[in-house]
Amino acid sequence: MIYSKITDLIGNTPILRITIPHKKSALFLKIEKNNPGGSMKDRMARNMVIAGLKSGKIKPKSTIVESSSGNTGIGLALAAIEFDLHFIAVVDHHAAPDKIAIMKALGAEIRYVAGNYQENEVAVVERQRLANELACQLPNATFMNQSDNAANSGGYAGLVCELIEQIGRIDAYVGCVGTGGSITGVSQGLKSHNPQTITVAVEPEGSIIFGHLGKPYYQSGTGTPEGDVVGLVLDYSCIDHNAQVSDIQAFETARYLASQYGLLVGGSTGGIVYKALEFINNDTIHGNIVVIVADGGEKYLNTVFNEQWLSARNLISPDISHQLNYWLTNTISLEKAS
Repeated sequence: MIYSKITDLIGNTPILRITIPHKKSALFLKIEKNNPGGSMKDRMARNMVIAGLKSGKIKPKSTIVESSSGNTGIGLALAAIEFDLHFIAVVDHHAAPDKIAIMKALGAEIRYVAGNYQENEVAVVERQRLANELACQLPNATFMNQSDNAANSGGYAGLVCELIEQIGRIDAYVGCVGTGGSITGVSQGLKSHNPQTITVAVEPEGSIIFGHLGKPYYQSGTGTPEGDVVGLVLDYSCIDHNAQVSDIQAFETARYLASQYGLLVGGSTGGIVYKALEFINNDTIHGNIVVIVADGGEKYLNTVFNEQWLSARNLISPDISHQLNYWLTNTISLEKAS
């Protein structure tokens, strides 16, 4: 297939099946890191820009501004190139340096928030405040506001169609929840085809989306930190179960997938794979289970896949890999048994 522009490459991503024989279930990993910007956010970013242009909210050759930990920003940078817009990404220290470098390479202007924050503290509130302020101050500028933008969740309609065409019956969907766009868009779409599909929403330990106490966390691009408010785009009614996953569980699972399956995934994807396996093995869900590989581990080689970085932050636990091995094979490793 020959295409005429880079955004034509968005979508039609492959699926990797991982069978769990003793539970008669299978994980279907939708490899969204194969999108041109490296994540599932390419879909919603372009959809928000198209919706804004159609409504007149975004003017031709104008400026768009967004607060992002990186993946939405990369998607918006691609859309800005396609539609001849100027893009300003508002980021904080929590964003992976590789994501910022990619946005710069794609022509985005980067603005950092000010303030003293802990290394594992996400400055979402200040990012959003600054993004809105810039959009108000600059001529012909629009704050995309992904947390409250209906075109966010609407951007995943194509992904749902692909999942149904590729897999057929889908019994459960386990996904990250941050702004709420993907969990809402994918869940609503799947349930419209099969109302019996179960949705499990996973947030980091420390996120406040489901009423838990907030605390700092290292997982990037997921959850809602203490002090922020949950976005209007999130539809709680389409979620059947919610769960929290620790940084250690998320990162060790990402490392396990790399070493055992040759698949590099980001930390948030590690978290939902861990929880999907947990829910399968406690018989909460079964059958065909969908997990979306939101982005790739290539952006986290200096953190999630760096043992020195992990060790310095007490984010290594061999027990997690032993647990994963048991869930996936129903056997205990020789190292654990000894």
